[in-house]
Amino acid sequence: MNRPPMRLLALLLCGLHLFAAEPAPPAAEVDRILGELSDMTGFPVRKRVESEVITKANVNEFLKQRMKEAVKPKELRAEELTLKAFGLVPRDFNLGASTVELLTEQAAAYYDFQRKKLFLTDWGSSSMGEAALVHELAHALADQSFNLGRFLKRSESDEGAAALSAVMEGQATWLMTEYGLKKNGQSLATSGEMLRGGGPASGSFPVFDNSPLYLRETLVFPYTAGLRFQHAVYERMGKAAFREVFTNPPVSTQQILHPEKYFARVKPTEPALPKHPLPRGLKTLVEGMVGEFDHSILLEQYAGRAESEAIAPRWRGGRFKLSEKGSQIVLLYASEWENADAARKYFEAYRKVLSGKWKSMTVVSGTPDSIRGRGDSGDFVVAVTGTIVTSVEGIGLN
Repeated sequence: MNRPPMRLLALLLCGLHLFAAEPAPPAAEVDRILGELSDMTGFPVRKRVESEVITKANVNEFLKQRMKEAVKPKELRAEELTLKAFGLVPRDFNLGASTVELLTEQAAAYYDFQRKKLFLTDWGSSSMGEAALVHELAHALADQSFNLGRFLKRSESDEGAAALSAVMEGQATWLMTEYGLKKNGQSLATSGEMLRGGGPASGSFPVFDNSPLYLRETLVFPYTAGLRFQHAVYERMGKAAFREVFTNPPVSTQQILHPEKYFARVKPTEPALPKHPLPRGLKTLVEGMVGEFDHSILLEQYAGRAESEAIAPRWRGGRFKLSEKGSQIVLLYASEWENADAARKYFEAYRKVLSGKWKSMTVVSGTPDSIRGRGDSGDFVVAVTGTIVTSVEGIGLN
């Protein structure tokens, strides 16, 4: 199986801290913060962490290099085509260039877990400088015990990659937030409003503001949802929670969004892809999972937030396969839901997805359990059977 798509941001985000900057701190300050983080987590400080101030151009080059190392050109193309097939980004969208541009705008500091060094940018507000430093040093400390580079390679699924990213960023964000609250005699246990989190302030970051919903949500997910996940594990396990999420990490975005499913070790199902006569000569580009988080964005984009919040949490599993022949792209897709009622609601909502992502959509025939028709990418068949919803898109009708 090819490396699953829809997770480029998860690979590039890890180690980046967003929305703050400050000059390089004195070594004594770094040592002091590392010591406090060690007391909070129980992770030993094995060695000093060096830091350096860099320019925005340096960050841009770092991100381009990270992309080259993490994603092969054919994988990047497959990811971009998958997002387009699902309607999560526009048809003319350049995923690689847009991702680097977005993160260059946002990043103010990062810990390079290959060079074992902290880098801070020379632009932006310093109002959150200490917070950025704590966040990055939390990464550095975790790296000394769990080797973040190897940790990120533990999962071969797109869902797993997103979950691991949320573990890393969520823990660093929790420690950053708790560290700041402790200075004022508070804690996350008594300041629940801090767990809601949020993205960049509207108007402050034009690239972010003009990015597709999928990229915006994927950017903030590891920090906000990861923060809430880490807090839930901490409430249950105390200090042992910091080690637990690295030694027994979650396997899906569903486990991040619903920590009770992480504790119960509820894994996503793998519904069978629909069987349908396909054109000869098709070549498989990529196949993988479509998780609860992906479904929540898809539903919000085309059916509205209310429907997304009502339907997405009832997800149980999702798979897809993308193939091509020349300019023809064929999508096979299946999703499983907690019961037949949830599946039917998603079946009805997915019709909105189809009509929204295409400029034109014509329904040729339909029954209460299926619809057939034609869209921008070719012919399609969508059906619901029990708890399973399937879709075949880009093929000829029978």
